[in-house]
Amino acid sequence: MVEVGPQDLERTVAMHLRCSARTLWSRYHRAMGDPRTYLRTLLSRPGAVHLAVQQPAGDIVAVGHLMPDRGNAEAALLVEDAWQNSGLGSRLLRDLGHRAVGAGWKEVYGLVLPGDEKIPAILSHTSVPLHTLHEEGVTTVWAETGDIAAAEASTDAGAR
Repeated sequence: MVEVGPQDLERTVAMHLRCSARTLWSRYHRAMGDPRTYLRTLLSRPGAVHLAVQQPAGDIVAVGHLMPDRGNAEAALLVEDAWQNSGLGSRLLRDLGHRAVGAGWKEVYGLVLPGDEKIPAILSHTSVPLHTLHEEGVTTVWAETGDIAAAEASTDAGAR
């Protein structure tokens, strides 16, 4: 797991270009054009956290973002199609949760579109209590960072 930023634009663009339209839709909730037009801004957003999983050769195969939102943070994940179902989304989400606790955000939330089976599968692996709200065809799922911290402490205690 590595932090990424504007200096990693080309590697992040390359990963996006290897993703299917369906995978990109799941992440961005709309059709997206040239990734260079939006990733430069996303990776430069003040206060945001960007993590990536990379292959030994340096290719990025998954990214996760935390974007500040009025004392909370929106989490978003994108895993390259060839690497889906390998645990990378769960790993990114755990690390993003840890970062959210450290940053002092109150809650972490994400948006899930109807028919998206990947995010609910990732969320099923967490021991953190989740809250959901369904409105206008979108499901908002959130966790309080206090609950994330408690789950981390429980996991750490169990590892001893």
